Amino acid sequence: MNLGGGFGIRYTEEDDPLPASQYVEEIVREVQNLIADSDLVMPEIWIEPGRSLVGDAGVTLYKVGSEKEVPNVRKYIAVDGGMSDNLRPALYEAKYDAILANRPLDPVEETVSIAGKCCESGDMLIWDLPLPKAGRGDVLAVFCTGAYGYSMSNNYNRIPRPAVVFAENGEARLVIKRETYEDLIHLDLALHEAAVVNKE
Repeated sequence: MNLGGGFGIRYTEEDDPLPASQYVEEIVREVQNLIADSDLVMPEIWIEPGRSLVGDAGVTLYKVGSEKEVPNVRKYIAVDGGMSDNLRPALYEAKYDAILANRPLDPVEETVSIAGKCCESGDMLIWDLPLPKAGRGDVLAVFCTGAYGYSMSNNYNRIPRPAVVFAENGEARLVIKRETYEDLIHLDLALHEAAVVNKE
């Protein structure tokens, strides 16, 4: 009997996920009760705890670009990614936490909202994030993107997907190369046909 997943992780301070042991105890108890009531043989129970294993192992790094302040409303910080590499905030208002990776111990000076580069009003990665004063070239590290980051990434507006790097014990290994614009158009027949005509 496969009962799937749903095991939460701590995306932000608001989250308080249950320990895996509590999930398992409740699942087994409920299945045992149902089986006893139905006079069936106790099945093998399968679960899918994928997100709880890899979710908080992933961090997405963005480079800070421009900023825009709307007086008495909020300050926006734009980064070099967005809903193309993390669709969850735009899709169902998922929340994330982040820090400036290159200045993690600097004191918080302002509250900003992190905007993506997809030219959509819904392309907001984080609303109202406390940060040190951020400037062009700073690196924003968004936590807990290991489960639904790359697997839900897309080429919205023909934006190439970022690289994926595994890091452990001070060593890093590239596991997925950064996409290029050539990667994005290699299936476009009209472009290939035009190239062939030009060669002739």
